[in-house]
Amino acid sequence: MFDAKFVREHADGIRATVARQKKPALLKELDAFLAHDEEWRRLKGEVDRLRSERNRLSEQVNATKKAGGDIKPIIAQVKAIPDKIKKAEETLAALEEKELKPRLRKLPNIMHESVPYGKDDSENPEVKRWGEPRKFTFPVKNHVELCEQNGWADFEASAKTTGNGFYFLKGDLALLNQALIRFAVDTLVKKGYRYIEPPLMVRQPVLEAAMDMDAIRQSIYEVKGEAGADQSTENRLCLIGTAEHAILGMHAGDTLKEEDLPRRYVGYSMCFRQEIGSHGINEKGLWRTHQFNKVEQFIYCLPEQSWDAYDELMKNGEELLRGLKLPYRIVEICTGDLAAWKARSHDFEVYRPTTEGYGEVMSLSNCTTYQATDLDIRFVRKSGERGVVHTLNNTALATSRVMVAILENNQEKDGTVTIPEALRPYMGGKKMLGKP
Repeated sequence: MFDAKFVREHADGIRATVARQKKPALLKELDAFLAHDEEWRRLKGEVDRLRSERNRLSEQVNATKKAGGDIKPIIAQVKAIPDKIKKAEETLAALEEKELKPRLRKLPNIMHESVPYGKDDSENPEVKRWGEPRKFTFPVKNHVELCEQNGWADFEASAKTTGNGFYFLKGDLALLNQALIRFAVDTLVKKGYRYIEPPLMVRQPVLEAAMDMDAIRQSIYEVKGEAGADQSTENRLCLIGTAEHAILGMHAGDTLKEEDLPRRYVGYSMCFRQEIGSHGINEKGLWRTHQFNKVEQFIYCLPEQSWDAYDELMKNGEELLRGLKLPYRIVEICTGDLAAWKARSHDFEVYRPTTEGYGEVMSLSNCTTYQATDLDIRFVRKSGERGVVHTLNNTALATSRVMVAILENNQEKDGTVTIPEALRPYMGGKKMLGKP
């Protein structure tokens, strides 16, 4: 979230964003925040004045004592000040916890001027399409049928061991999963991205910086028991839903040098999501699951590098999908669907012949200073000027969904599947799944 100083200085930009989203309730929250912030600053000024007055009177006591004067009236004034400071500080703390922080968490990032208006995700406009969907001459099987026919995945066994939304990958498909990870990582490492394998758990404050509380409640698993369910929020641990969260937290409290920016990372991790809400979980299948593998791109940069970095992440996503020869389209997230922590966002969607439509496999976001402010991640220029870094991310590959696209688009009549050429070096030169 933003800090109070940023909201004060950029209130007009936030007001314009909320107006474009047509969310009058948030306008009221902004106005209420500014009113309470003004009161907070008045009280803070009063506390500072009282402390200064206490120091002045203490000096006056010493001077009066040396001069042989009566110090009792001055002492009486000095003794009254600590109680006044205490009451004012208690009011300050209450204002911050009850009025300011809750409203700060509700206020959205300042939206990029190009974000199109729309009420919800049904109005996200398509901005690009690549590749022609294959025309099949035989009945198309979905990926679950192909997996079960070839013994590539076991959803019944995972339901017994763990529950719905999990799976065992076997044989060729498990190897394909690893091939996708290596393909994405190698592609980005060659572009200068530093490879990261992050912790699979992060503290809750990192998540609160990365996303809003509603998103946390709907997607994140909290770790119970020894790891911290009974501890304070500061130390409570959660399973990551993406490597983005851990990579964001990696530089919490750091000041990065101008000459070291942008910093480019590519992270691989297992990911865990509850997926509470309208979408639900597939009882069988790999498309929407509680656990999956994902390679993530992440960039820290200076404000003036931000939108070039966004274009760079966009190109990387396209290069990976084109390398796999999967038909895809790109949609821009509209005002009504844009998450509060994002200034702009695009989704990449691959074509699935079984649904005769496109499904999301990548999400590109520029969060500008929204995440970094909360974690105090700053930059310092050679001139000494300081500021808050911008953070951006884009999925490289969520392997389970990409495997669904490969299985369904590349299947043959006998149930075998052609392996994309880009992955064959990672599969020992093998060309087909399902054949020796």
